[in-house]
Amino acid sequence: MTSIDDRREVTPPNPWHFVALLGGNFALALGPWFVRLADSGPVSAGFWRLFLPLPLLALLALRQRGSARPAAPLATWMLIITAGVAFALDLASWHIGIAHTRLGNASLFGNSGSLILMAWGLVAARRLPRPFEIAAIALALGGAAILLGRSMEIDHATLIGDLFCILAGVFYFFYILLLQGARGRFESWELLFTSTLASAPVMLGIAIWLGEPIWPHVWWPLVALAFCSQVVGQGLIVFALRHFSALIIGVVLLTQPAVSILVGWLAFGETMGPLDALGMVLIAAALLLGRLSEGETR
Repeated sequence: MTSIDDRREVTPPNPWHFVALLGGNFALALGPWFVRLADSGPVSAGFWRLFLPLPLLALLALRQRGSARPAAPLATWMLIITAGVAFALDLASWHIGIAHTRLGNASLFGNSGSLILMAWGLVAARRLPRPFEIAAIALALGGAAILLGRSMEIDHATLIGDLFCILAGVFYFFYILLLQGARGRFESWELLFTSTLASAPVMLGIAIWLGEPIWPHVWWPLVALAFCSQVVGQGLIVFALRHFSALIIGVVLLTQPAVSILVGWLAFGETMGPLDALGMVLIAAALLLGRLSEGETR
C-alpha cells in the first residue's frame, strides 16, 4: 500500500525508472508476509514499520530540503498531523486484516482507497461519471461481493479480515485528502518523514490499547518490513511516479496482489478457487480503470 499520491507533471522515463516502479511495488507486496511472520501483534508490527526507518527518512528529508525557506503555517502542520493519524488508522486496520484474511484479498482491498478517491473526485467536480469510471465502480462492487461472499463461506474470521482491509482503504482516502493542502510546502521525502513521525505514536497507542505484545523476540521480520515497505517500497515509488502516466502506474500496481497471492500460496498454503480468481480479476480491473480515469481528469 502506497502512502503518497504524487501528481506532478509526467517527465520522460528511462529503463531505471520502470525498474524502480516495478521494484517498489514488489517490495510493498512483501509487506503482508512480514506482518504474518512477526511475533509481535499486527498493529505493533505496523508501529515498528514506521518507527525503525525514521532516522533514515529524516536524513533523506534534510538532504532534499536544501536551501532554507519560510516555515509552514500552523494550519499546514495540523493537516499533516491529522493525516498521520489517518494513516496510522489505515495501517492498523490493514495489518489486522492481514492477520485474518488471505494475502491476495488484503492487497486488493487495501488498495481500495484509490477507487474511493475516484468517487470523491466525481462528487467534488459535481459531474456525472465517465464510462471508465462507471465500469470501475461496477467491477469493484462485483468483485468485492464475490470475494466477501467467498470469505463468508470459508470462515467468518476471513470475512472480518476483508472488512478491516476495506476500512483501511477508507482511512487511506482521508489520509491522501488531508495531505492535499501540504504538498505545495513540502518535498516528497519531507512529507513522508513528517507524516510517518505523526503516525508512529498513534500506532503504538493502538497496539497498547489492543493489548498486543510490543517488543518482539525475533527482529528480522520487522526490520525487513520497515526496510521493504517504508524505505525501499515508498522510496522507489516516490522516485518513479513522476515519470509515468496513470495507465502505466495502474498496470504495475496490479503486481502487488499478484505477488501477495504467490507468497500466500508458497508460504501459507492459501489457495484460490475459480470464483476467488474471478473476484480478484474484477477488482484488479477496477483498480486499473480507476487509474486510467484518473489520467483522463489530470
